[in-house]
Amino acid sequence: MTPVAVLRLPMQTNLSGFIELLQRLQVPHRVSEEAGEQVLWVPGEQLAEQVRDLYSRYPQGDPAVRLAAASGPAQGFAQQLKSRPLTAGMLLLTMLVAALTLLGENFAVIRWLSFVDFRIQGDYIYFSYLAETLATGQWWRLLTPMLIHFGILHLAMNALWYWELGRRIEAHQGTWMLLGLTLLFGLVSNLAQYSFSGPSLFGGLSGVLYGLLGHCWLYQRLAPNADYRLPPGVLVMMLAWLLICMTGIFELLQFGAIANAAHVGGLLAGCTTGLLGGALARQRR
Repeated sequence: MTPVAVLRLPMQTNLSGFIELLQRLQVPHRVSEEAGEQVLWVPGEQLAEQVRDLYSRYPQGDPAVRLAAASGPAQGFAQQLKSRPLTAGMLLLTMLVAALTLLGENFAVIRWLSFVDFRIQGDYIYFSYLAETLATGQWWRLLTPMLIHFGILHLAMNALWYWELGRRIEAHQGTWMLLGLTLLFGLVSNLAQYSFSGPSLFGGLSGVLYGLLGHCWLYQRLAPNADYRLPPGVLVMMLAWLLICMTGIFELLQFGAIANAAHVGGLLAGCTTGLLGGALARQRR
Protein backbone atom coordinates (compact mmCIF):
# COMPACT_ATOMS: atom_id res chain seq x y z
CA MET A 1 0.00 0.00 0.00
CA THR A 2 1.39 3.43 -0.93
CA PRO A 3 2.67 5.51 2.02
CA VAL A 4 0.82 8.78 2.52
CA ALA A 5 2.18 11.85 4.30
CA VAL A 6 -0.26 12.66 7.08
CA LEU A 7 1.51 15.57 8.79
CA ARG A 8 4.41 17.90 8.00
CA LEU A 9 5.44 19.76 11.16
CA PRO A 10 8.37 21.89 12.32
CA MET A 11 11.17 19.99 14.03
CA GLN A 12 10.45 21.74 17.36
CA THR A 13 6.90 20.29 17.50
CA ASN A 14 6.77 17.55 20.12
CA LEU A 15 5.12 14.50 18.55
CA SER A 16 6.05 12.04 21.29
CA GLY A 17 2.58 11.94 22.90
CA PHE A 18 0.80 11.47 19.58
CA ILE A 19 3.30 8.81 18.43
CA GLU A 20 2.74 6.96 21.70
CA LEU A 21 -1.00 7.08 21.01
CA LEU A 22 -0.50 5.62 17.52
CA GLN A 23 1.68 2.86 18.95
CA ARG A 24 -0.92 2.02 21.58
CA LEU A 25 -3.59 1.83 18.87
CA GLN A 26 -1.25 -0.30 16.73
CA VAL A 27 -1.45 2.10 13.81
CA PRO A 28 1.35 1.38 11.30
CA HIS A 29 3.42 4.54 10.82
CA ARG A 30 6.89 6.04 10.49
CA VAL A 31 8.40 9.48 10.99
CA SER A 32 11.07 10.92 8.73
CA GLU A 33 12.97 14.23 8.48
CA GLU A 34 12.69 16.13 5.21
CA ALA A 35 13.79 19.69 4.46
CA GLY A 36 13.86 20.66 8.12
CA GLU A 37 10.43 19.18 8.85
CA GLN A 38 9.29 15.99 10.52
CA VAL A 39 6.88 14.02 8.32
CA LEU A 40 4.46 11.38 9.62
CA TRP A 41 3.63 8.60 7.14
CA VAL A 42 0.93 5.91 7.20
CA PRO A 43 -0.09 3.30 4.59
CA GLY A 44 -3.12 4.39 2.56
CA GLU A 45 -5.27 7.51 2.20
CA GLN A 46 -8.19 6.11 4.20
CA LEU A 47 -6.04 5.60 7.28
CA ALA A 48 -4.34 8.95 6.67
CA GLU A 49 -7.66 10.81 6.92
CA GLN A 50 -8.44 9.10 10.21
CA VAL A 51 -5.01 9.91 11.63
CA ARG A 52 -5.32 13.58 10.57
CA ASP A 53 -8.68 13.76 12.32
CA LEU A 54 -7.18 12.07 15.37
CA TYR A 55 -4.32 14.59 15.51
CA SER A 56 -6.71 17.54 15.18
CA ARG A 57 -8.42 16.36 18.37
CA TYR A 58 -5.55 14.81 20.36
CA PRO A 59 -2.19 16.32 19.34
CA GLN A 60 -0.75 15.42 22.74
CA GLY A 61 -2.25 11.92 22.75
CA ASP A 62 -5.24 10.58 24.67
CA PRO A 63 -5.44 7.10 26.25
CA ALA A 64 -9.23 6.93 25.88
CA VAL A 65 -9.47 7.49 22.12
CA ARG A 66 -10.13 4.67 19.65
CA LEU A 67 -9.41 4.76 15.94
CA ALA A 68 -11.71 2.85 13.58
CA ALA A 69 -9.82 0.32 11.48
CA ALA A 70 -6.63 1.35 13.23
CA SER A 71 -4.43 -1.29 11.71
CA GLY A 72 -4.51 -3.44 8.64
CA PRO A 73 -6.27 -2.92 5.30
CA ALA A 74 -9.79 -1.65 4.81
CA GLN A 75 -12.55 -4.12 5.63
CA GLY A 76 -14.02 -6.26 2.87
CA PHE A 77 -17.67 -5.99 1.96
CA ALA A 78 -18.66 -9.11 3.92
CA GLN A 79 -16.84 -7.83 7.00
CA GLN A 80 -18.54 -4.46 6.71
CA LEU A 81 -21.95 -6.13 6.52
CA LYS A 82 -21.16 -8.05 9.69
CA SER A 83 -19.88 -4.98 11.53
CA ARG A 84 -22.83 -2.80 10.41
CA PRO A 85 -25.77 -5.05 11.38
CA LEU A 86 -28.50 -2.41 11.25
CA THR A 87 -27.44 -1.01 7.89
CA ALA A 88 -27.31 -4.53 6.46
CA GLY A 89 -30.59 -5.53 8.13
CA MET A 90 -32.39 -2.45 6.82
CA LEU A 91 -31.23 -3.19 3.30
CA LEU A 92 -32.28 -6.83 3.63
CA LEU A 93 -35.74 -5.80 4.85
CA THR A 94 -36.07 -3.33 1.98
CA MET A 95 -35.14 -6.04 -0.54
CA LEU A 96 -37.65 -8.44 1.02
CA VAL A 97 -40.46 -5.87 0.75
CA ALA A 98 -39.43 -5.14 -2.83
CA ALA A 99 -39.81 -8.84 -3.63
CA LEU A 100 -43.18 -9.12 -1.88
CA THR A 101 -44.56 -6.00 -3.56
CA LEU A 102 -43.07 -6.95 -6.95
CA LEU A 103 -41.39 -3.53 -7.03
CA GLY A 104 -44.69 -1.69 -6.77
CA GLU A 105 -46.87 -3.99 -8.84
CA ASN A 106 -48.53 -6.06 -6.09
CA PHE A 107 -51.12 -3.68 -4.67
CA ALA A 108 -52.55 -6.37 -2.40
CA VAL A 109 -49.34 -6.16 -0.34
CA ILE A 110 -48.70 -2.46 -0.88
CA ARG A 111 -52.06 -1.50 0.62
CA TRP A 112 -50.88 -2.94 3.98
CA LEU A 113 -47.69 -0.85 3.92
CA SER A 114 -48.91 2.44 2.44
CA PHE A 115 -49.32 5.53 4.62
CA VAL A 116 -53.11 5.28 4.46
CA ASP A 117 -55.31 2.37 3.43
CA PHE A 118 -56.84 2.35 -0.04
CA ARG A 119 -58.98 0.24 -2.33
CA ILE A 120 -59.01 -0.12 -6.09
CA GLN A 121 -62.32 -0.15 -7.91
CA GLY A 122 -62.15 -0.35 -11.67
CA ASP A 123 -59.77 2.31 -12.95
CA TYR A 124 -59.97 4.36 -9.74
CA ILE A 125 -58.15 4.23 -6.42
CA TYR A 126 -59.91 5.42 -3.27
CA PHE A 127 -57.82 6.45 -0.24
CA SER A 128 -58.77 6.61 3.40
CA TYR A 129 -57.71 9.55 5.57
CA LEU A 130 -54.97 9.26 8.18
CA ALA A 131 -57.28 9.78 11.15
CA GLU A 132 -59.59 6.92 10.24
CA THR A 133 -56.63 4.67 9.37
CA LEU A 134 -54.97 5.26 12.74
CA ALA A 135 -58.29 4.89 14.54
CA THR A 136 -58.20 1.23 13.56
CA GLY A 137 -54.80 0.78 15.24
CA GLN A 138 -52.70 0.67 12.06
CA TRP A 139 -49.85 2.75 13.49
CA TRP A 140 -47.17 0.89 11.54
CA ARG A 141 -48.25 2.84 8.46
CA LEU A 142 -46.48 5.93 9.82
CA LEU A 143 -43.16 4.23 8.98
CA THR A 144 -43.67 1.43 6.45
CA PRO A 145 -43.93 3.59 3.29
CA MET A 146 -40.13 3.98 3.46
CA LEU A 147 -39.86 0.26 2.60
CA ILE A 148 -41.95 0.50 -0.60
CA HIS A 149 -40.11 1.04 -3.89
CA PHE A 150 -41.46 1.46 -7.39
CA GLY A 151 -39.07 -0.04 -9.92
CA ILE A 152 -35.57 -1.48 -9.83
CA LEU A 153 -33.82 1.87 -10.35
CA HIS A 154 -35.72 3.42 -7.44
CA LEU A 155 -34.69 0.52 -5.22
CA ALA A 156 -31.07 0.39 -6.38
CA MET A 157 -30.37 4.09 -5.88
CA ASN A 158 -31.96 4.23 -2.45
CA ALA A 159 -30.24 1.04 -1.29
CA LEU A 160 -26.88 2.35 -2.49
CA TRP A 161 -27.20 5.64 -0.63
CA TYR A 162 -28.54 4.05 2.54
CA TRP A 163 -25.49 1.79 2.57
CA GLU A 164 -23.17 4.73 1.94
CA LEU A 165 -24.65 7.00 4.62
CA GLY A 166 -26.07 4.50 7.11
CA ARG A 167 -22.83 2.59 7.64
CA ARG A 168 -21.00 5.85 8.40
CA ILE A 169 -23.44 6.78 11.15
CA GLU A 170 -23.54 3.24 12.55
CA ALA A 171 -19.72 3.21 12.70
CA HIS A 172 -19.41 6.62 14.34
CA GLN A 173 -22.49 6.94 16.56
CA GLY A 174 -23.61 3.35 16.94
CA THR A 175 -26.39 1.02 15.89
CA TRP A 176 -29.06 2.47 18.19
CA MET A 177 -28.42 6.00 16.96
CA LEU A 178 -28.81 4.92 13.33
CA LEU A 179 -32.04 3.09 14.23
CA GLY A 180 -33.42 6.16 15.98
CA LEU A 181 -32.48 8.47 13.12
CA THR A 182 -33.94 6.12 10.49
CA LEU A 183 -37.26 5.90 12.32
CA LEU A 184 -37.33 9.65 13.00
CA PHE A 185 -36.56 10.65 9.43
CA GLY A 186 -39.01 8.07 8.08
CA LEU A 187 -41.79 9.43 10.29
CA VAL A 188 -41.06 13.10 9.54
CA SER A 189 -40.73 12.60 5.78
CA ASN A 190 -43.94 10.56 5.57
CA LEU A 191 -45.90 13.10 7.59
CA ALA A 192 -44.48 15.93 5.48
CA GLN A 193 -45.52 14.24 2.24
CA TYR A 194 -49.03 13.46 3.53
CA SER A 195 -49.44 17.04 4.81
CA PHE A 196 -48.42 18.41 1.42
CA SER A 197 -50.19 16.03 -0.97
CA GLY A 198 -53.00 14.58 1.16
CA PRO A 199 -54.05 10.93 0.81
CA SER A 200 -51.91 9.41 -1.94
CA LEU A 201 -49.56 6.55 -2.68
CA PHE A 202 -45.89 7.28 -2.05
CA GLY A 203 -42.89 5.38 -0.78
CA GLY A 204 -39.15 4.87 -0.71
CA LEU A 205 -36.13 5.57 1.48
CA SER A 206 -35.42 8.93 -0.16
CA GLY A 207 -36.75 11.01 2.73
CA VAL A 208 -34.65 9.01 5.18
CA LEU A 209 -31.60 9.40 2.92
CA TYR A 210 -31.91 13.18 2.82
CA GLY A 211 -32.19 13.10 6.62
CA LEU A 212 -28.99 11.05 6.91
CA LEU A 213 -27.29 13.41 4.45
CA GLY A 214 -28.27 16.51 6.43
CA HIS A 215 -27.19 14.83 9.68
CA CYS A 216 -23.71 13.91 8.36
CA TRP A 217 -23.28 17.31 6.70
CA LEU A 218 -23.89 19.54 9.72
CA TYR A 219 -22.44 17.13 12.27
CA GLN A 220 -19.21 17.15 10.24
CA ARG A 221 -19.20 20.94 10.07
CA LEU A 222 -19.36 21.26 13.86
CA ALA A 223 -17.34 18.20 14.91
CA PRO A 224 -15.12 17.10 11.99
CA ASN A 225 -14.47 13.38 11.76
CA ALA A 226 -13.29 10.97 9.09
CA ASP A 227 -16.49 8.89 9.07
CA TYR A 228 -18.74 11.79 8.03
CA ARG A 229 -16.36 13.27 5.47
CA LEU A 230 -18.36 12.65 2.29
CA PRO A 231 -16.73 12.34 -1.16
CA PRO A 232 -16.34 15.71 -2.93
CA GLY A 233 -19.43 16.86 -4.78
CA VAL A 234 -21.89 14.46 -3.09
CA LEU A 235 -23.66 17.16 -1.11
CA VAL A 236 -23.89 19.50 -4.10
CA MET A 237 -25.18 16.68 -6.32
CA MET A 238 -27.86 15.60 -3.83
CA LEU A 239 -29.08 19.14 -3.22
CA ALA A 240 -29.07 19.88 -6.95
CA TRP A 241 -31.12 16.73 -7.56
CA LEU A 242 -33.59 17.87 -4.91
CA LEU A 243 -34.02 21.25 -6.61
CA ILE A 244 -34.41 19.64 -10.06
CA CYS A 245 -37.11 17.31 -8.73
CA MET A 246 -38.94 20.26 -7.19
CA THR A 247 -39.26 21.93 -10.58
CA GLY A 248 -41.81 19.29 -11.59
CA ILE A 249 -39.93 18.31 -14.73
CA PHE A 250 -40.28 14.57 -14.09
CA GLU A 251 -44.05 14.84 -13.76
CA LEU A 252 -44.09 16.92 -16.95
CA LEU A 253 -42.14 14.21 -18.77
CA GLN A 254 -44.49 11.58 -17.29
CA PHE A 255 -41.72 9.76 -15.42
CA GLY A 256 -43.90 9.62 -12.31
CA ALA A 257 -44.51 11.85 -9.30
CA ILE A 258 -41.65 12.68 -6.93
CA ALA A 259 -42.29 12.91 -3.17
CA ASN A 260 -40.54 16.28 -2.85
CA ALA A 261 -42.13 17.13 0.50
CA ALA A 262 -40.73 13.90 1.96
CA HIS A 263 -37.24 14.85 0.73
CA VAL A 264 -37.42 18.36 2.18
CA GLY A 265 -38.92 17.14 5.46
CA GLY A 266 -36.21 14.50 5.86
CA LEU A 267 -33.45 17.00 5.03
CA LEU A 268 -34.69 19.55 7.57
CA ALA A 269 -34.99 16.87 10.26
CA GLY A 270 -31.47 15.64 9.46
CA CYS A 271 -30.02 19.14 9.62
CA THR A 272 -31.62 19.56 13.04
CA THR A 273 -30.17 16.31 14.44
CA GLY A 274 -26.81 17.08 12.82
CA LEU A 275 -26.70 20.47 14.52
CA LEU A 276 -27.61 19.02 17.90
CA GLY A 277 -25.32 16.00 17.63
CA GLY A 278 -22.41 18.00 16.25
CA ALA A 279 -22.75 20.66 18.95
CA LEU A 280 -22.77 18.01 21.70
CA ALA A 281 -19.77 16.21 20.19
CA ARG A 282 -17.87 19.50 19.89
CA GLN A 283 -18.65 20.37 23.49
CA ARG A 284 -17.38 16.96 24.68
CA ARG A 285 -14.10 17.53 22.85
